[in-house]
This record gives sequence, structure tokens and C-alpha cells, in this order.
Amino acid sequence: MRPEWSKNPAVVALGGGHGLSASLSALRLMSDRLTAVVTVADDGGSSGRLRDELGVLPPGDLRMALAALCDDSEWGRTWSAMLQHRFRSDGELDNHAMGNLLIVALWELLDDPVKGLDWVGKLLGARGRVLPMAAVPLVVEADVRREPHQVRPGRPAAETVIGQSRVAVTDGRIEQLRLVPSDPPAPDEAVDAVMEADWVVLGPGSWYSSVLVHLLVPDLAQALHDTSARKCVTLNLAADGGETAGLTAVDHLEALHKHAPSLRIDAVVADPSAVEDVSQLHEAAGRMGAHLLMRQVRRGDGTARHDALRLAAAYRDVFENVLGDV
Repeated sequence: MRPEWSKNPAVVALGGGHGLSASLSALRLMSDRLTAVVTVADDGGSSGRLRDELGVLPPGDLRMALAALCDDSEWGRTWSAMLQHRFRSDGELDNHAMGNLLIVALWELLDDPVKGLDWVGKLLGARGRVLPMAAVPLVVEADVRREPHQVRPGRPAAETVIGQSRVAVTDGRIEQLRLVPSDPPAPDEAVDAVMEADWVVLGPGSWYSSVLVHLLVPDLAQALHDTSARKCVTLNLAADGGETAGLTAVDHLEALHKHAPSLRIDAVVADPSAVEDVSQLHEAAGRMGAHLLMRQVRRGDGTARHDALRLAAAYRDVFENVLGDV
């Protein structure tokens, strides 16, 4: 237990999309020493179009992380809404997010993705820093196996699915995940943040295409193994309709262990409503060196979304070593 850290811990959150936004929205309520290390493999929508046309990192997940770090003031709410605003037209601007265009414009002006993101953070008054997990755009590949009832024309029993947008919605069981290139450089700032952190938070989010991909960036994976930071896994509230369809909470932890077998985890946060067998999850967490913390972190409206205040309270208990179930 390190009580001095609980007041304003240095935390690195790994992920992308709505899952990372959920963890950041909670973490910014308890610390301003935050760093989001964000996937850069998106190949769909506005991000994919900008990536293909300009050869830049896909900005969408980075944009969402910045929006989540805006505070709840009029300034923060306004700039967060601006970042997330999407144009609607019959022309080339249709469905582009304003924040994506702002980020890419700064990248072109400064010729430095990290500096560009830092400048956007300054404009927003963001409560933390947002960094890409790799310095080059990535492609996600997944070896997928399907059950006999899932096999049909165009969907064989086994195939390699290419591209984050396709992996996210695949209907088979993902057996192995890869990145192209296989050894992308991680920004020094991201590696340093992991090495200097008190806690690293993985998840929630699209388990394979947004969370586990961080473990495949060699420099980042090495830092996660070498750092003295403690590590907390936040499990999802429901299996995705695509890449994790049919997976249990235990399956999620076993997938993480398969892709990083020597990575020690210190805590696992799970909502009781999303756990099929508590005793099995306790055992799976224990095999990774982790304590299991059961907390109600779901929103009260019944949706499969995390409540920022409840999740912040769960993280506080983890960081302060209050590990009894509630």
C-alpha cells in the first residue's frame, strides 16, 4: 500500500474508443497526473479516410481521449462537444469529426504528433496528456476460428481477418492477434509515462482491437513488464456483439494472459452483473497475481456503460488497497 499516491497518483490508461473514454472520465475525477496511451490502428470512418488520404496516424481514438479529459466546466463541455462534432453534408466533409481535422492540421503544422496532441490538450484545458501507442499507423490482424454453425459462404471455419474495423465485428473466436508492422516504434513519451507511473489501467474497451493491441508494441510491452507501477484491469460490462461475442469475464482475462503470459496484474475491477462465475474469476485473477474487486460500476439506466463516479470510487479503492467486495 502506498497511501501517498492515492491523493494524486500518476496513472497511465491504455485503450481506445468508448472504453478508454470511460476510464479517463473516472480517473480525471481523482488525479490530474494522467496519461492516455491510445491505439492507432483505426481504419474506418473519418479516421480511416484521413489516414488513407494524408498518411497520418488515425486521429479518432486520440480525439475521444482528449474529449474525455475535458473538465465539467462550460469551457470543458464546449470544447469537448466541438471535438466530437461531426459534419453532415452531401460532400467530402460528410461524417468527418471536427476534432480529427483539428488534430491533423496541427500535425501538419508542427510535423510532430506528440507536440500536436499536447497543443490540443492546452487548448482544451485537458486534465492529462494523450499519446499514441505507436509512432506509425498500424494494421490489426486476427486469426479467427468459427464454430460449425457460424460457417457460411465467405466466412470459412478459419481465416485471418485484417483491419481493426473488421476485427472489431468478426463473428468468430479470436485465437491470435498481430500488428503490422510487427515491431512499431513507441513514442519515448509513452514509454516514459509507463515507467514513471504509479498505476497502469488496462480496459475497458474492445478487448482485442483496442486493449490487447498495446501488448504487441515491443517497446510498450517491455515497459509494462519493467515498470514498478501496479496494474489494474477493468473488465467490460458486456461482451461485444463482434470480437468478444460469447466470451465470459474469465475468457477476457485468459486472452490477456495468452498475449502477455509473464505480465503481472495487481487488481481486476468487475461489476457483479457482468460476472458469470465469481469463484472462477477469483481464480483466474489470482493466477495473474491479482486481487479481484467486485463493484457496481454500471450506470443506473441499465445500459452497458460505466458510471464515471462509481468507477472513480472503484479505482480509489484499488489505489488505496481497499479490496473487500461491496
